[in-house]
Amino acid sequence: MEQEGLFRWVFIAIFVATFSISGYFRRKARKSGEVIPRVREGKLTLLLRLLFAAPIYLSFFAYMVNPDWMAWSSVPLPTWLRWLGVAVSLGMLPVLYWVVSTLGRNISETFLIKEDHSLVTQGPYRWVRHPLYSVATIIFVSLGILAANWFIVVMAFLIIIGIALVVIPKEEAQLIAKFGAEYREYMKRTGMLAPRLDLFG
Repeated sequence: MEQEGLFRWVFIAIFVATFSISGYFRRKARKSGEVIPRVREGKLTLLLRLLFAAPIYLSFFAYMVNPDWMAWSSVPLPTWLRWLGVAVSLGMLPVLYWVVSTLGRNISETFLIKEDHSLVTQGPYRWVRHPLYSVATIIFVSLGILAANWFIVVMAFLIIIGIALVVIPKEEAQLIAKFGAEYREYMKRTGMLAPRLDLFG
């Protein structure tokens, strides 16, 4: 098998593993509790999700079906860097499992929180308030590097910027409304998307 074909099959395997892990815990959460329809987020949020999510997922599927369809945004990356993308994305799979299994029934498809939502502060949430967004971004960027595709990498960064500026503030406003001072204290000792540096001082 030629190298480009090998990268494509590794990409497919990691993509399937990522969404199998996420999908399993999301289905489990839906069965065990409240399901919040996306329409409750409002039309603007739905539009923003579509504008950012559709391009990156379409690019994923295009690359998996036929890499030539994404040739317009390919870049000549060194082979070692692409294998580093493979290693990082594979390394993130157990971290993703850790994150979603810790979040459990609190997983939601929206920034809105459930009536019976509990404040999760163990596992990766001990240090980071939104590790699911962080892990997903690392996986998406790594897949873009694996595919040697600048469009996938750029879209991954645009998505996390949008999440940080739009989604997380709305989500945290909901959490503050529900948990009050407890959540504010939690915010003081944790980082939003990465551990606070002073935790290691």
